[in-house]
Amino acid sequence: MNLFNLRRQAARAAEQAPAPVATAQAEQLSRDYLMPATERAPQVFVRGQGSWLWDSEGRAYLDFTQGCAVNSLGHSPKALVQALTAQTQALINPGAGFHNRGLLKLVNQLCRSTASDQAYLLNSGAEACEGAIKLARKWGQLHRNGAFHIITASQSCHGRSLGALSASDPSPCNRCEPGLPGFSKVPFNDLAALHAAVDSRTVAIMLEPIQGEAGVIPATQDYLKGVEQLCRELGILLILDEVQTGIGRCGALLAEQTYGVRADIITLGKGLGSGVPLAALLARGTACCAEAGELEGSHHGNALMSAAGLAVLETVLEPGFFEQVQASGRHLRDGLSRLAARYGQGEVRGQGLLWGLELSEALAPAVVKAALQEGLLLNAAQPHVLRFSPALTVSHGNIDEMLLRLARAFARVHTAQLSLR
Repeated sequence: MNLFNLRRQAARAAEQAPAPVATAQAEQLSRDYLMPATERAPQVFVRGQGSWLWDSEGRAYLDFTQGCAVNSLGHSPKALVQALTAQTQALINPGAGFHNRGLLKLVNQLCRSTASDQAYLLNSGAEACEGAIKLARKWGQLHRNGAFHIITASQSCHGRSLGALSASDPSPCNRCEPGLPGFSKVPFNDLAALHAAVDSRTVAIMLEPIQGEAGVIPATQDYLKGVEQLCRELGILLILDEVQTGIGRCGALLAEQTYGVRADIITLGKGLGSGVPLAALLARGTACCAEAGELEGSHHGNALMSAAGLAVLETVLEPGFFEQVQASGRHLRDGLSRLAARYGQGEVRGQGLLWGLELSEALAPAVVKAALQEGLLLNAAQPHVLRFSPALTVSHGNIDEMLLRLARAFARVHTAQLSLR
């Protein structure tokens, strides 16, 4: 085909393509038709690659949120695109009542690589946490005289479904009350409070190794080891919500490995699909008590999502991958620490490539807005905490560029504060 024909085809494609949605139009459409599930920036993103996103007006943004740790391999990673393309052409969803090759391969790989006995695939982290609650309560009927109470931590976040909300604290949907009964909340990193809360009704303790929504607050080593020991002594289950911390986010496949503990039930989500809706419920020992019909879902373990998860898992399990995450995490931590010292901010805390920067004032939303003007996407986990969850494949160069843009965002906020005085 000659150059003239190529240009003519490109012109026709441009004429047929839908017009880009401008920022102002997007805001109007959002106000008119979109349920206000979350606050959104006005930009309309149309393309992504690695650590970068482009909006409908052609501007590039360095993404250090990655969907709050969802896009573990960055935007449109080659391995994921190839897996989805091939699987779409072969089989998408034969139905939950049938096996498919990707489902069987993925649960096998998950169990082998995490030393789990059984795995079940779901659509979201909230669903996985719901499944964990179901398993624990059934286990309580079978092994603990009908015990059903689950102890969780203050400021925990386990999802937005009703059961997951009931396990979370504080619930972001107070007008959805009443929540499900049978949950107690105690302060995080307080082993004595856990001891005091356990009684004959308690069936499990459910914790995040790092509380992401609370402001990236890691469990201490002594605390999580103590929780595991408490569960073993009392004969109750330990549930670890690794929806955010799993699949390499903390520099190992599971955060429990970095703490040297072993849970009875683990929930995975976010990074397992690297952008597509996929989650998993892992169980060990007697916690493997589910029966047919108790966890079933129309899209659970469908061939398309299973192929995506398998591509992600195979990528993160490649030799040297976790070491690279650890090295990038140290580079990010050190850079944030220097920036915090320069601008008089607070501590930097986290693990792997999940970090929080505590600010001296409740200015995180203002910094996020200023960063957006600098072409940098950040997340305010709390009014006084910035959260950083870049792609696990982020380069040192991208980290250095992020630090430069963040410094300019701090300068913008500082200038705005001076103008108000």
